Amino acid sequence: MAVAREIIERLRGYSTPTVANGLEQLDVRPWNQGFMGPEIRCLFPELGPMVGHAVTATIRAAVPDTNRRGPTRSEYYDYVLSIPEPRVLVIQDLDPRPVGAFWGEVQSHVHRALGVEGVVTNGGVRDLDEVRELGFHFFAAAVLVSHAYVHLVDIGTPVEVGGLVVRPGELIHADKHGVMTVPEEAAGRIEEGIAKVLERERRIIAAADARPFDLERLKQVFG
Repeated sequence: MAVAREIIERLRGYSTPTVANGLEQLDVRPWNQGFMGPEIRCLFPELGPMVGHAVTATIRAAVPDTNRRGPTRSEYYDYVLSIPEPRVLVIQDLDPRPVGAFWGEVQSHVHRALGVEGVVTNGGVRDLDEVRELGFHFFAAAVLVSHAYVHLVDIGTPVEVGGLVVRPGELIHADKHGVMTVPEEAAGRIEEGIAKVLERERRIIAAADARPFDLERLKQVFG
């Protein structure tokens, strides 16, 4: 299953906190779930929101892949293309701490050609200037110098990044504030929730900015 492209493009017009607010109104999951922790940082906030279906993989970089048990490059590319566009790579680094970057200038060019808009990882990235110029999104826990012995371990399985479990094909919404998943069944209704929140926020802000300030009016608006 996939979220319709027109819905994705509409969601791209909202910040990630606004989408989170809309989801809360729909009451589809607990309000303290569905988003990554602050250790996953947006490296290029000027690129705006990133929205796409999750392509999941795990990597290691601390030691060589001497047994060659991971997926081949061909198998990996075929898997990437099996996920509906637009795509977002969500990669779990299995090393205790990030050592080598899977992501840099070359991989960003390759994955852009594969319909990928960016990467989310608890590992590291590099080649920041070149990738920023390309317009490819980086959300990562670290910036690294080397790729070390980086290699794929597995593809197409649930991964945990920033404390959030992400499954293949799940819709990702991310911007300078952080990364969250959007339940497929709610994606087409989020704007209903957003409209309710925006209307309430407008009334609160109007009451707070009114001069002379009226505390009783503000209390009434908050209900």
